[in-house]
Formats: sequence, structure tokens, C-alpha cells
Amino acid sequence: MIDLRSDTVTRPTAAMRTLMADAEVGDDVYGEDPTVNELEAKAAAMTGHEAALYVSSGTQGNLLGIMSHCGRGDEYIVGQHAHAYKSEGGGAAVLGSIQPQPLEQRPDGTFDLDDVRKAIKPDDSHYARTALLALENTTQGRALPPRYVEEAAALAREHGLGLHLDGARVFNAAVKTGVSVDAITRQFDTVSICLSKGLGAPMGSVLVGRASFINTARRLRKMVGGGMRQIGIVAAAAVYALDHHVERLADDHSNAKRLADGLHGLNGLSVDTSMVQTNMVFVDTDPDTASALKSHLANQQIIIGKGPRIRLVTHLDIDRDGIDRTVAAMREFFSA
Repeated sequence: MIDLRSDTVTRPTAAMRTLMADAEVGDDVYGEDPTVNELEAKAAAMTGHEAALYVSSGTQGNLLGIMSHCGRGDEYIVGQHAHAYKSEGGGAAVLGSIQPQPLEQRPDGTFDLDDVRKAIKPDDSHYARTALLALENTTQGRALPPRYVEEAAALAREHGLGLHLDGARVFNAAVKTGVSVDAITRQFDTVSICLSKGLGAPMGSVLVGRASFINTARRLRKMVGGGMRQIGIVAAAAVYALDHHVERLADDHSNAKRLADGLHGLNGLSVDTSMVQTNMVFVDTDPDTASALKSHLANQQIIIGKGPRIRLVTHLDIDRDGIDRTVAAMREFFSA
């Protein structure tokens, strides 16, 4: 089975399963799970931050990050298409009473920093207090330019804003740009990093940041029902992922480029190979063709998402042979 819907579909490796079976555990709500403590210390050190918190998902990591910066009636500036704004159930607004101020994004995931300046509200009781700027890296598979991150961080400091990063795939961004992950993450006050996407752990994210923010986030995690007990069983796989699955992300990027190149030029399918930076390929076709293609590939044990704009995501469980098999099956469909 080749599943290209997302990098969330990865399954733990044999080495991960062995570590999970043998993991030393305790009650994490009491801070007594040694494997979770190891994971949190490792994540903080790798990202250049003081502390880390293991959470159940990237959505929870973003929620706790935003709520650790903002109070009721505050506002955060975020991209119009950012996951934290568009795809997380409105959690910051519903649970934190925090108002989002979305801004339109360019194709590379950035937004005009002059627009950010204009969106910052004056100190006036008519307006929500602008407290936070939230970025996402990567966005639709594209890594934020390092220089842009530096400029955004400087803007946030200039205006006294907190700075949060939805870094679900920040390790992909680091591998793509050739900079160390801490060169990206240490510029932010808080960063949510997914462990169950390209890194291949079975579940969970880590929220990293200054100790004061993480202490607040730990209290908030309990409040939203996110306290977990002997969770070292899965944290063991996450430790392994951080030790062994970061550099191999380059293989996923190479496979995505191979996939895009293989599909380029097919009649009835459009793919912009110049937009492929990390592990995502976006292809466009008409709705009827997308539905028929999905069925054709399913018959060959290849799973893709819905169209007409189809996201194809490479990951730990797809090797080069899987890419070539997918290209051949799609070429067969479009040549029929």
C-alpha cells in the first residue's frame, strides 16, 4: 500500500516498537515519566529553548502556545491559510476567547510585513490588544526564507509582540534550507513541533519555548484535558525519531521532486515542479478526472486525497520504488 494523503499516516518502525515495549514509564502529570522527561529535554536542547512540553497533537501544541501568549480579548496575527487559523476548529477563539487577525499570504507562505505593521492595533479600548504574531514553517511544503524569519522576529520585538511558530514540519524546513533547526526555532518565544508527521512517531507534538511560557502551557494542558499518564510508551518512539529520522527527511524531499518530475507534462494534469521544496507535491486536474484517478490508483493499492487540487505527500513509508510505481500508474491513467 502506498498512501500519499499525508505524512501523518506513517507507522512506527520495528526499532521504535522495540523501544516502546521496553520504555521506562511513570505518571507524566506528576512529572515522573522518565522517558517523557528525556524527550522534553532533548527537544528543548535541539531547538535552543529552555523547556519543552509533550502534548497529544500539533493542534493542541498551537492552542497552548497561543493561549500562553494571549489573554481573553487579545488578538493574534496569523496567515489567512495557516493551519492554526483555518484547520484547528477555531480553538483559540472558542477556548481562549482570542481573536484572530488573518492576513493574506503569498504562495511561499509569507505575508507582507508592512501588512503586519498596519494590522497591529493602537492602544485603544475599541480594539482587541494585539499580543502575538504567529507564523507557520513549512506552509504547503514550502520553507520560509531564513531572512524573512529574522525580519519577522525583529518586527515582533519592535512592537512588543510575542512570536509563535507552528513548526509542525520545521525539521523539513531546516533540512531544505540547510540551516540548523535551532537557527530557526530560537527566534521564536514558542514553537509547536509535530513528531508524528515526517519524523514518523506514532503520536504527539512538543511545544518548546521559554520556561515561563512552558509552565503556563503545562497548566493549560491540564485545563483542556491533555494531561497524560504513562505516556513514555509512545514518547520512546519520539525520542528515537529525533535521534534517527531528521537527516533522512532529505530522502522524502528527493522523492517528492522525483514524483513531480515524473508527472510533469502529463496531458490532463498540471504540476508546478518549481513549487516543490520539501515533501509535498500539488497537482491540479478537473473534478471528474480527479475522482476517476483516485479510483484507478486505489485499484493498484495507491491512496491519494480528493481533488481537483490533490496534495501528494512523501514520507518514511514510501521509498523510491513506490514513487516510480505511482508515476507509472498515473501515466497509465492519463495515456488511456
